[in-house]
Amino acid sequence: MLVLFETPAGFALFKVLDEGKLSKVEDLWKNFSSADTARQVVKLKAFSKFENTSEALEAATLLIDGKASKGLRKFLRVHCENETLGVADSKLGNVIKEKLKIDCIHNNAVMELMRGVRNQLTELISGLAVQDMAPMSLGLSHSLSRYKLKFSAEKVDTMIVQAIGLLDDLDKELNTYAMRVREWYGWHFPELTKIIQDNILYARAVKLMGDRVNAANLDFSEILPEEVEAELKEASVISMGTEIGELDLANIRELCDQVLSLSEYRAQLYDYLKSRMNTIAPNLTAMVGELVGARLIAHGGSLLNLAKQPGSTVQILGAEKALFRALKTKHATPKYGLIYHASLIGQAAPKFKGKISRSLAAKTALAIRCDALGDSQDNTMGLENRAKVLVISCMVILLFSFRLLTSFSCSLKHD
Repeated sequence: MLVLFETPAGFALFKVLDEGKLSKVEDLWKNFSSADTARQVVKLKAFSKFENTSEALEAATLLIDGKASKGLRKFLRVHCENETLGVADSKLGNVIKEKLKIDCIHNNAVMELMRGVRNQLTELISGLAVQDMAPMSLGLSHSLSRYKLKFSAEKVDTMIVQAIGLLDDLDKELNTYAMRVREWYGWHFPELTKIIQDNILYARAVKLMGDRVNAANLDFSEILPEEVEAELKEASVISMGTEIGELDLANIRELCDQVLSLSEYRAQLYDYLKSRMNTIAPNLTAMVGELVGARLIAHGGSLLNLAKQPGSTVQILGAEKALFRALKTKHATPKYGLIYHASLIGQAAPKFKGKISRSLAAKTALAIRCDALGDSQDNTMGLENRAKVLVISCMVILLFSFRLLTSFSCSLKHD
């Protein structure tokens, strides 16, 4: 029996000298407590050294996916004829067995044997010192990390995941700061909260006005409509708020500046997200919009991961807790998750949302696969599918209306 062991320097084949010791798995580690006892269990039969880091990186990448490199296949053909091979990865063993017709074994005894070989590796392989293994392992790990982090300039879905996460965080911060401005300034001018509903306009008005006494002499035409400005000036004269000091007003104005700066940055971030979505996932954007599409990508982890999901998963993505709760309690499962915020579902009547979400999710799944795996960079497919969903939604409404009219006419005839 032979054992295949992968090292940063190359592939090693060890001959098991005493296979009877493999029957006692729990005591196998004792045979590798020293180099001398380890040599009595296994012996190096062959070693295939990597020529350079690129070859090592290619072999390691294929091994992670459970595949055998060209050099490994050639190495095994030469040295594993009529032999049984012990491997650490069952998936790799299946590939070797299928392509090279070599019987492979993967069990607890083999794994314990691998641990022992790893413990005495430098002693079992002559010419491979500890000081050589450390830089080889470090260099290969760095190369492998760089390879995994490498991305295409056209499919930068990681940027979308980070952007939508930051956008949600900014929304939370904006709401928190805006409510703080309203509560803080509300002691001085409580009527202003009902007059100006928008948080950004409220912050601009407070920053311009300062003390409510100044409102009568200020021009708010660049900020507020004429009727709202008149109502504000009228309320400032008869306000029941408390007096406020200059130091308090200075701090409130600083907070207003924070709200306005966050609002401006949010607008810039949204424009950036919109441009990235139209570049990376144009068909998905055409189907559900920039924000919903970005949240689907972020929830799926990446555009490619999302492309692997069926339409039924895309439909309830974001409603996992409700789904498992419904399955546990044997209630009705949710009809939609993040896709609920798409404009096509928002425009539909409540009774039709479930049916339209099913059709939209199916077409959205096709659009995602087209964006992730297709070569075209336009949104033609997304626009066509969106039109089809619109037609389907109209047909559903007409069919429902026809059924209502039929049942109503039948009831009249019966009467």
